[in-house]
Amino acid sequence: MADRTNVIYFDNNATTAVAPEVLEAMLPAFGPLYGNPSSMHTFGGQMGRWLNTAREQVGQLIGADPEEVIFTSCGSESDNSAWYSATVTQPEKRHVITTKVEHSAVLAYGHYLEDKGYDVTWLGVDDKGQIDLEELERSIRPDTALVSMMYANNETGTIFPIDKVAQIVKAHGVQLHVDAVQAVGKEIIDLKKLPIDYLAMSGHKLHAPKGIGVLYVRRGTRFRPFLKGGHQERGRRAGTENVPYIIGMGKACELAGANIQEERTQVAAMRDRLQAGLLAAIPNCKINGDEAHRLPNTVNISFEAVEGEALLLQMDQYGICASSGSACTSGSLEPSHVLRSMGVPFTYAHGSVRFSLCRYNTEAEVDRVLEVMPKIVHNLREISPFAAFLKK
Repeated sequence: MADRTNVIYFDNNATTAVAPEVLEAMLPAFGPLYGNPSSMHTFGGQMGRWLNTAREQVGQLIGADPEEVIFTSCGSESDNSAWYSATVTQPEKRHVITTKVEHSAVLAYGHYLEDKGYDVTWLGVDDKGQIDLEELERSIRPDTALVSMMYANNETGTIFPIDKVAQIVKAHGVQLHVDAVQAVGKEIIDLKKLPIDYLAMSGHKLHAPKGIGVLYVRRGTRFRPFLKGGHQERGRRAGTENVPYIIGMGKACELAGANIQEERTQVAAMRDRLQAGLLAAIPNCKINGDEAHRLPNTVNISFEAVEGEALLLQMDQYGICASSGSACTSGSLEPSHVLRSMGVPFTYAHGSVRFSLCRYNTEAEVDRVLEVMPKIVHNLREISPFAAFLKK
């Protein structure tokens, strides 16, 4: 068994550690400040000020007014809420546009709408994971209710040209939803300049706890709440506010704003050194995604003739945490829908690993991964049923 006190955690696109400053900010709301912000008395009402502060902290990170920030339980709820609102407030419009490489929260809602009789256009991507802007424009129709697109892909880190997407979509008077779960805190986002109607965030991707998210709704956008009940969140999301986690989300956004240049320089430099070292030491491997337009912390690399899950199991023995680009589960050998959409060859797609770093990672951890990965890949290729591909 690996020593779990020495874990090398390169899986930050899956979730992040709660920052110490975030935990410290949350603790009072777990203890003496336990009031309900909806209560009429002062003890509960004081929590409303904490919520207002958190709303301001979120708004400062993404260039939004505090009133445009709705706290949710997660990114998936935020995505679903945007799709729900955009479609039910425009019942005469029965067409939606999205891409084939979205997060499952968006893919599933798209398929749900298809079952309800909606027409959904699924945009493809090229071998770098980029969309065709001309195809997007051709796909917009008079009955298009929503265009929904991720800011950055969670598997490859590929960043879509959201500024150009927004120009096209708004020129046609269509609402735009952006899943920015992976991008917030890594990319500079200013919603005062970027005409997005809905934007989704998730706390556990930027060192806040799991179980807290944000949906930005631009002022003036017609909105229908996904969750119905009480008057919380100005009547836009029913349910007693998760005060400790909202406080944590606000603090995490404050820290993300303060550290965004570190993410874009120092973390990117570690990522690049990891990538260069792997490519130099291991033959027959390739980078998946758009290296020129990519999140600063992410590298998705495929090792030919190796099974991704076997790689992860071997890496785990060394205490190295990462994710496979392969969505393989028991009884299935299908690679990730993202890699399939990009046309990654079969012998590479099954051996893909996503390394995603953060500001808490170190150069020594990169050194350790570069030390052990060549041995792991070599040993697995020796027993791989696809090894013959390498000998041709």
